[in-house]
Amino acid sequence: MLFLSAQIKTMKRIFSVIFFASIFISAGAQMNIDHYMRVGQTRTQIGNYTGAIEYFNIVLRFKPHLAEAYFYRGIAKHQLEDYRGAIEDYNTAIEIKPFYPQAYTYRGMAYHNLRDFKKAIADYDKALEFDPDNDNIYNNRGIAKLSQKNIDGAIEDYNLALKVNSKSTYALMNRSNAKIVKGDIKGAIKDLNEVIIIRPHYAGAYLNRGIARFELEDYASALRDYDQCIKLDPKSALAFNNRGIVKHKLEDYSGAIIDYNMAIQLNPEMASAYFNRAMAKEIMKLPGYENDYKIAAQLNPKFDLQSRIIDAEQLAQNQQKQQSSSSQSGQQNQNTNAGAGSSNQNQPNSNTSNQSQNSSNTTNQNNQASAQTNDTENKEEEKDIFAEQPKNHRDKRRTNLMIEDSRELPSYEEEEIEDGRIQNKNIVIDLQPIFIISAFEKNAVDYDRFQYYNAAINDINEKNNYDPLLTISNKSNAGYQKVFENFILFFNEKIEIQENSHNYLNRGIFYSLTRNYNKSIEDLNRSIELDERQGIAYFSRANCRYKMLEEIEILAGSNQDFTVKLGEINYESQGNNFEPAALDYQQILEDYEAAMFLNPGFFFGLFNRSYIKIRLGEYKSAIEDLNRAIELEPEFAEAYFNRGLTRIFMDDVEGGALDLSRAGELGIYGAYNIIKRYCN
Repeated sequence: MLFLSAQIKTMKRIFSVIFFASIFISAGAQMNIDHYMRVGQTRTQIGNYTGAIEYFNIVLRFKPHLAEAYFYRGIAKHQLEDYRGAIEDYNTAIEIKPFYPQAYTYRGMAYHNLRDFKKAIADYDKALEFDPDNDNIYNNRGIAKLSQKNIDGAIEDYNLALKVNSKSTYALMNRSNAKIVKGDIKGAIKDLNEVIIIRPHYAGAYLNRGIARFELEDYASALRDYDQCIKLDPKSALAFNNRGIVKHKLEDYSGAIIDYNMAIQLNPEMASAYFNRAMAKEIMKLPGYENDYKIAAQLNPKFDLQSRIIDAEQLAQNQQKQQSSSSQSGQQNQNTNAGAGSSNQNQPNSNTSNQSQNSSNTTNQNNQASAQTNDTENKEEEKDIFAEQPKNHRDKRRTNLMIEDSRELPSYEEEEIEDGRIQNKNIVIDLQPIFIISAFEKNAVDYDRFQYYNAAINDINEKNNYDPLLTISNKSNAGYQKVFENFILFFNEKIEIQENSHNYLNRGIFYSLTRNYNKSIEDLNRSIELDERQGIAYFSRANCRYKMLEEIEILAGSNQDFTVKLGEINYESQGNNFEPAALDYQQILEDYEAAMFLNPGFFFGLFNRSYIKIRLGEYKSAIEDLNRAIELEPEFAEAYFNRGLTRIFMDDVEGGALDLSRAGELGIYGAYNIIKRYCN
């Protein structure tokens, strides 16, 4: 009879699997893949990039060999500044469809953003093999070449772009930039004049022409261009800063300060505006210039005037030493005395020369930087212009070039989209927490939470007759405390009727959820005594012990030492500071080990054990656990996230970025903020 019952139960499960599989296949057959592709593309265009990724994920589940789905998902990741994740998708698209010029082009842009200009140019070359009449690709390759200081090569590409499309304002703008860097100011102005004829309301062209005219010392014309730029784009901090520089040069320091104030108001992180305002205030003997210098140096070390002066003096001393060592030994004593006087007399000029050399070097560095691109259509970069001021005051002033990037990435108004560029929303960086057994009332499951399926939990639910409905989650369950208390009363009655492992396990789980950890452990111990093969009881006891230990550490004021964070915040484990708790951690690890021994496919045990190991500083072993968890559940977002953080901490930025990209793709959107802050 028992054998027959087991057979019936097995047949029911097989039937259920076949039934759901048939529904799944039928749904796939009926699903309109084109509809999901269109929705994903629309979401990308309006700036809902995470939503777009969700739709492309659905498409790829049913059509895993659709190159376009990978390509468009790559674009969405690209906009989230997940460049490595985007490259992975572009790679797959190219593997499926080798003759895909758009994929090569966008992959080139992603490599460019990672400053791998060699690979970017190689991809642009490949794209041009398949699409030789695309002026945008020539333009982008020119930007990459300019980033490599290959000015002539960049101009050649801009010429090719203009040969294909003589009215390409992208190419004209960028060729003018290259000409400014090369010193062909009149040629640059000629290109900018053409841009303005084609696009008379384009503020960026007036901005760049103002820079060119400033170089020619045509200050009146430069002012007119900046006035027009501000008229067309009153929120351009660059234009206000540059106009302030022209007024500064004309000794209209009050007017310059007004413009610097506006630039700072529009962009509080513009270091050059603080520096320029500091100089104007110092000349006018106004208070606050020291603080402006300080802020500028904090925002950008290049504006640390004191360190630059020290560098110049050190360079002068080194040059003097080299000159001294090259003197003939027969005249050494005579030249030492004469040289001492000469050195004292010429030192100011030497310092001036060195400062000029430093200025020139910095100018070259910033000219190179002016070729870098971001993901928006109009790019704003900076170029240094130095000029001497009265009273031997060195004037480090910055004007700004605008780069035209023809990459055709979708644009949108960020404030209109709730998620938008979610990578810009700073998060508190910490590990994803452990998973615990939780519960909901029957028919009251919170569908906002992603639920991982697990056979062991499903078996318990079957025995409970689906009320209470157990689930496994690492999300907050604070709103269900009354529900949990009622379930404790429910299992009190069941235990009075029948003391078995299953009933004690359930009550132990609910005691833990109400933070009554001592009673929880008593029940879980009893559950294990009655059935030592009850794997979920070991798992729940480990979680309970951890939660108890965590609360003790919080009360002791020590929990902050365990927080895993990156960058300026310490990531190091402080486990050695808690020697009395070492035994508790060992017991926790042993319980997880027992749970996985009894249920080898229980990937949550691996995840939780890795979390404890990270707290104890056992990072390599933790990564091994996470590797195994991901093998068992390839879409385990939390495991990718924690492995990504741990890899970054261990200086594997590339691997960490790819893991975080996968976590973001699977729905943990805070991963994109970490990628932007620590991986790009």
